[in-house]
Amino acid sequence: MNYIKPLYPFIIGCFILMFTKSLAEISLVNGIIQLVLFGLIVFYPIWKTETLSYVDIGWPWGLVCIGLVTLFLGEGYHWRVWIIGSLYIFMGLRMGLGAVQLWLKGYIQKELPRYRYQRIRWERKGKNNIQAAMQIDALVQGLANASYLALPAFIIGSNPSPNISVFEIVGLILWIASFIFETIADQQKLGFLRKMKAEKQRNKVCQIGLWQYTRHPNYFAEWTVWNSLIIIAIPSWLSMQYSEPLVIWILLGLGLLFVSIIMYNSLVYLTGAKPSEYFSLQKRPDYKSYTKRVNMFFPGFPKKSNRISP
Repeated sequence: MNYIKPLYPFIIGCFILMFTKSLAEISLVNGIIQLVLFGLIVFYPIWKTETLSYVDIGWPWGLVCIGLVTLFLGEGYHWRVWIIGSLYIFMGLRMGLGAVQLWLKGYIQKELPRYRYQRIRWERKGKNNIQAAMQIDALVQGLANASYLALPAFIIGSNPSPNISVFEIVGLILWIASFIFETIADQQKLGFLRKMKAEKQRNKVCQIGLWQYTRHPNYFAEWTVWNSLIIIAIPSWLSMQYSEPLVIWILLGLGLLFVSIIMYNSLVYLTGAKPSEYFSLQKRPDYKSYTKRVNMFFPGFPKKSNRISP
């Protein structure tokens, strides 16, 4: 029971979608596709290699599938369908192609640090059957792709109204700003690593640019990307109150909010900030002082007395 408990919220999410009038068909198609995708490139490789890192290939390509399903089966206003479908495909390809590159270089075949940290978490919880724990974790991600992570796309893609809401405009602007923020953070970190390699310095802490204001600007930006999708979905969700039973409509709204919670927990506690910092504190001598000076997730000014000089 302890092993399968993480599955419950996502199984509930799948059931909610199956009981909707407007999203059941597209959700069923997506669920089947996610099951096949994860079976081929996540579940089977994990079983053969006992390496959980293959999730990093499956979940972004699952986003690509959500985008494609939305484009082909979305029955809403065509421009809205194309925009949200394209956003999902873009997000998925950006991470998915990067994951394939890591696989080609042999990194995925080894256990990535965030998944090594997961093994430590399992040990603390008394989960000794590692193969079962890995398959359940992978299934959680597959069910997330089949339920909550697809919810914004399917709700938006079902809205037939040609009228554009201010929520959609604000959400799209926030999505673009978040993507730019994340890209800048990634490029700053990459440039820092290249400089350290050229100078033959190891285990230094990146404290330049956006990394002066949050220890994980890329994770924060990824979270706001998903929050922007929720904002875009608000008017489409509101329009569903007349086509869906009241209880289902309310549950869909709660499901949208749950997307933000899921991504926050993942990016901070499960596969993001906490696992990363667990290993950084061990191998980077300056990281402890960095944690005292700079916020972990939400951006903020560092303490003035210790602010990095330009």
